[in-house]
Amino acid sequence: MTLAVRVPEELSARVPVEQRGPGLERDAVRMLVSRGAEVAHHTFRELPLLLRTGDLLVVNTSATLAAAVDGWTGHARVVVHFSTRGDDGRWAVELREPDGRGTTRARAGGPAGRKVCLPGGVRLVLEEPLSGRGERLWWARVSGAGVPWLLREYGRAIRYAYTERDQPLSVYQTVFALPSADGTGSAEMPSAARPFTARLVAELVSRGVLFAPVTLHTGVASAEAHEPPYPERFAVPEASARLIEAARAGGGRVVAVGTTAVRAVESAVGADGAVRAGAGWTDLVVTPERGVRVVDGLLTGLHEPEASHLLMLEAVAGRVAVERGYEAALQGRYLWHEFGDVHLVLPSARP
Repeated sequence: MTLAVRVPEELSARVPVEQRGPGLERDAVRMLVSRGAEVAHHTFRELPLLLRTGDLLVVNTSATLAAAVDGWTGHARVVVHFSTRGDDGRWAVELREPDGRGTTRARAGGPAGRKVCLPGGVRLVLEEPLSGRGERLWWARVSGAGVPWLLREYGRAIRYAYTERDQPLSVYQTVFALPSADGTGSAEMPSAARPFTARLVAELVSRGVLFAPVTLHTGVASAEAHEPPYPERFAVPEASARLIEAARAGGGRVVAVGTTAVRAVESAVGADGAVRAGAGWTDLVVTPERGVRVVDGLLTGLHEPEASHLLMLEAVAGRVAVERGYEAALQGRYLWHEFGDVHLVLPSARP
């Protein structure tokens, strides 16, 4: 699926909503709501009015890492984006060039054997491309202190040119984020959950909405090439699998908070259609042809209309809803990207 959509630069959210004016909190963003071809305009604080007792929200507990670190290769400055930790201790990384404005631009990754000097005496050596699809991400061996220590001491959140300035890492953590014991997490924020506040979660719970935590550690997105997603590490706990199955049996709607939650829960569906506990790596790419087997709805941010994101949206909502939603978001001057507004897709039938 392709959409001929150009997002005007002024619609990029340059700072978080809570920094745009006094008294604003994360849940002050706007929310476009799609039910089939119908669209409606809300604020995120109205979410409890749009869900009903027995509905279930699948939320990603992955914490955002300070995954960008300055380094040198030869005499050239680079910024290393740490994407994904492999089972063998290597890390998938992307090398970027500083652009002079505090952000970065794409650069060639290899060749194999390239050495990068990092702060704290850490050394990184590129070994091989992550996949045969391209050479943006490379498996790298890191010597010296561990990567979790390096990121804690010298890392900062990955940001792109449409944002105004560096932000504290706390700005990139969702209310659901839980640090992992091994220091792994998401290279980029699972941003669909960013508007939730503790107060809003409490209100949803008081209204009988359920929460099922899952984990999917997101890798570094392809800001330029729009590649399909790479394999990512996920976990669906036994308690969450049971909650999802109970909600389905009771007629509740399963609404994924973010495309990462869709990928995690749909990766845990068995041949019989039931969700079971599972953990490991998932290479699932949700498309309209594959469809979704568990997820009824989706809360997602507004992002550039790249192929894999659109395919997942179409799988959940249908082509008409996606086209109409993007059209309405542009007409309504919604704000884009991780600090922007959100889009809630619900089944066509009204509650």
